[in-house]
Amino acid sequence: MGGVETDLREEIALMREMLAELREQLRSSQRDNEKLRHQLDQLLRRMYGRRTERLDPNQTELGLGMEEPEDRDDEDDDPGAPGTEVADEPAPPRRRCGRRKLPKDLPRKRIVLEPAAEDLVCSCCEKEKAQMGSDITEELEYEPAVLFISEYERPKYACRRCENGVVQAKLPARPIDKGMAGPGLLAHVVVSKYFDSLPLHRQELIFPRAGLDLSRKTLCDWVARVAELMEPIVGYMRTNGVLGSRVIHSDDTRITVQDPSHPGGSRRGYIWVYGGTEGDLVYDFTPSRSRDGPLDFIGDWKGYFQADAYSGYDELFRRGFAIEVGCWGHARRRFFEAVKTAVESATLVMGLIRLLYAVEREAKRRDLGTDDRCALREEKSTPILDQLEETLADLARRHLPKSPMGDAIGYAQRQWGALVRYVEDGALEIDNNRSERALRIVAVGRKNWMFAGSDAGGRRAATLYSLTATCRNIGVDPFVYLRDVLSRISTHPMRRIEELTPRGWRAQQLAANPA
Repeated sequence: MGGVETDLREEIALMREMLAELREQLRSSQRDNEKLRHQLDQLLRRMYGRRTERLDPNQTELGLGMEEPEDRDDEDDDPGAPGTEVADEPAPPRRRCGRRKLPKDLPRKRIVLEPAAEDLVCSCCEKEKAQMGSDITEELEYEPAVLFISEYERPKYACRRCENGVVQAKLPARPIDKGMAGPGLLAHVVVSKYFDSLPLHRQELIFPRAGLDLSRKTLCDWVARVAELMEPIVGYMRTNGVLGSRVIHSDDTRITVQDPSHPGGSRRGYIWVYGGTEGDLVYDFTPSRSRDGPLDFIGDWKGYFQADAYSGYDELFRRGFAIEVGCWGHARRRFFEAVKTAVESATLVMGLIRLLYAVEREAKRRDLGTDDRCALREEKSTPILDQLEETLADLARRHLPKSPMGDAIGYAQRQWGALVRYVEDGALEIDNNRSERALRIVAVGRKNWMFAGSDAGGRRAATLYSLTATCRNIGVDPFVYLRDVLSRISTHPMRRIEELTPRGWRAQQLAANPA
């Protein structure tokens, strides 16, 4: 009898072990299933869903215990990645319907439509009718771009009696010595590719409609020459505009680079953007995403460096020169992605983050300076951050670390010191949206030109993006800027190169035309 009981106890113990093992396998399967569902949801949203991260405003207020400030402006300050609209705030008011007024500064061509001659004579008294006013109807018209040839005629003069030699005017400075392309044409090609995202192979098909066949190789050579001419300008922008700022925003994005030696004939390269506080944007190309890229660009610069949590930046902060500033946009995005698996917890955190952005909108609406913005954050943002830190600590005990919600919490807690740093200085931003917006021009462009032909092509792209994106950032027409700079860069004194940067050029234009 004792032997049977022993066998039974051993069998029960074995069954308990098997049951515990099955339970652990079930929990593991549930975690894997949750992770796969999360990944599938993100993939489907990126492929077919809306690209916005907007939630029901009422949902984010659940359980907050505090009301959102009523003051709002129309501008959406929520974070966004390149090519992605991100917002949990109500959308800005839609523009009014109806026809917009046509710009007054556009050239106008007056076309007078007179009645027929017989209708100008009164049928009753046969007297000529007098004009009693007129109606004006406006029609917006378009003429294709026109190519033309500038002919520089240089008469020769000589004395018939003396032997003083022949005199002749010198040719004006030209961007490409002995080249046929003028500054305006070069500016058009560059702006079309690096501002309007129109690749060279499409431009090659467009030029014949204007009456000129240009090979893609010719266009490539022109772009390379313009980039070479502009390198000193971008170098000055890097040294003085970006590294001369005490706050730098940075981000990166990948591009495809052709490489016959690589399997598949191509590999990844990376374009980084570095923005200063005065509006300069300088792009840099690296063949890899290693830490050497930021280290080489930044060097021993000292100040606040705002970026995402990419580990390649860590060496900058370990050196002790650059002070890390986190991005609430990246933190918030992780909680948004966790909404499907942890709706209550994720929306609670996103509601608190929403209140942080409400403070930023209030500062912008009131047009506060750096000191006043810092004081406003100390008054309103710091209590929200304290509550958010407590909320994250509480939620961390409820969610598995490897779940989407646990991952979002872990990211925010690991980055907490960098995330709250923006409160200590009014010159800092709550997120790194400035850099993400600056990379959209690259993200849109690579969908059209697909790849860079080489590392040298990537560096040229970085140089020309630096100029066109900075023009956009400070409100300068890139074509007008490039056409003017290319017409005189060959003879411009190097000591006055600041005048040829987009900011320096704009300052000159404003001084010459103060109205």
